[in-house]
Amino acid sequence: MAEAGRIRIDKWLWQARFFKSRTLAADRVAAGAVRVNGQRISKPAHDVGPGDVLTFAQGGEVRVVRMIAPGTRRGPAAEARLLYADLGELPAAGGPEGAD
Repeated sequence: MAEAGRIRIDKWLWQARFFKSRTLAADRVAAGAVRVNGQRISKPAHDVGPGDVLTFAQGGEVRVVRMIAPGTRRGPAAEARLLYADLGELPAAGGPEGAD
């Protein structure tokens, strides 16, 4: 049984709306196309929890996200966005730095 605050990676990837179905998420994990904290995993039942860093390809780009919460359901995109922090996003350019 999973520890409190932990969830199967295939289920979390689906709930966080990275994949349209849990089957697609499980297939990507089983193919060895997902890393958790830098380690390649191949079992869809692998448990992940808050603080874990997941790396995987999606739509032609490599996604790097830190899990914030396990979630309880597959909700709307705005709700799903609260489950992770996207580490691949660049900070917005702004302010006078570098301006001449």
